[in-house]
Amino acid sequence: MDKVNQQNNSVLALKIKKWGAELGFQQVGITNTDLQTAEQQLQKWVAKGFHGDMDYMHKHGLKRSRPELLLPDTVSIISVRMDYLPETAEQIYSVLNNPISAFISRYALGRDYHKILRNRLQQLANKIEHEIGSFGYRAFVDSAPVLEKVIAEKAGLGWIGKHTNLINRKAGSWFFLGEIYTDIALPSDQPSSAHCGECVACLDICPTQAIVAPYQVDARLCISYLTIELHGPIPEHLRPAIGNRIYGCDDCLLICPWNRFAKLSTEKEYSPRHNLNNSQLTELFSWTEDEFLKKMEGSAIRRIGHTRWLRNLAVALGNTKSSEKTIKALTIRQAHTSELVKEHVNWALNQLNLKK
Repeated sequence: MDKVNQQNNSVLALKIKKWGAELGFQQVGITNTDLQTAEQQLQKWVAKGFHGDMDYMHKHGLKRSRPELLLPDTVSIISVRMDYLPETAEQIYSVLNNPISAFISRYALGRDYHKILRNRLQQLANKIEHEIGSFGYRAFVDSAPVLEKVIAEKAGLGWIGKHTNLINRKAGSWFFLGEIYTDIALPSDQPSSAHCGECVACLDICPTQAIVAPYQVDARLCISYLTIELHGPIPEHLRPAIGNRIYGCDDCLLICPWNRFAKLSTEKEYSPRHNLNNSQLTELFSWTEDEFLKKMEGSAIRRIGHTRWLRNLAVALGNTKSSEKTIKALTIRQAHTSELVKEHVNWALNQLNLKK
């Protein structure tokens, strides 16, 4: 690339960051496509079987770590982050520590982040196109084989912590990530350095001990995997540790010291809908499939479907204290058409009977 183009692209990079801020991104960084170190780490992780039933982790081959295989001619990646924290840690703990309340990972309380971020990334691409004319690009929001956290770390947005989530010194880790792959040779930002030090709070707090070593998560043990990605029955020995978590788990984020710097999101789209941040388990368990589909329209939760929704709730109900209300709610579902639901309902009833 000649000096003139280099200068032009450096100016363009600054404009991209300015436009990103105007569109609501808290940070925009840029990096190259060299992900060889991450590729080796990913292959080792998959070889250990830590990906569980997420077959797509190996079916995509090397596309995840070689961007040019996903979008030919990609030479630069624009990485963005957007805060989503809808409420304070105190409010979150009040739900998590109440066994009859349904705990939903805070990223999923509002509208589906995939659509919101993708729309903003498209607007950013449109601004670039208006500035320089047609160019090659593709936007991603957790929607294709992309090593988004590795890319964000290389682009200076933060470092990957021991819980494998991205952490930013000034903003913690309650944020979404998105990327634009492009054929424009933009100057790369400096990668972030790690600042976890000797802290192992996230390893200690994990309810199922899914963080098997610093920077290594066995998805097969992770509550987020068990309640969202897993299609079949949740292993019985892990059910008690799930507590009242019916969709995802935020324990490792809540305990992280860096999240004292996290800021509440100003995006109204991420505000809780249908009182999902403070609902009782029995209330959500009573939803019919039609109610579930209607209320979860435009939500990331909808993709697990009503059957797995009931499966997760049955486990959480089995982890509460025995009460007439809980037993009645579970008994009604014993006649459900799904064997998956019935098996988890019967397990829950057995658990409650043991507590009498």
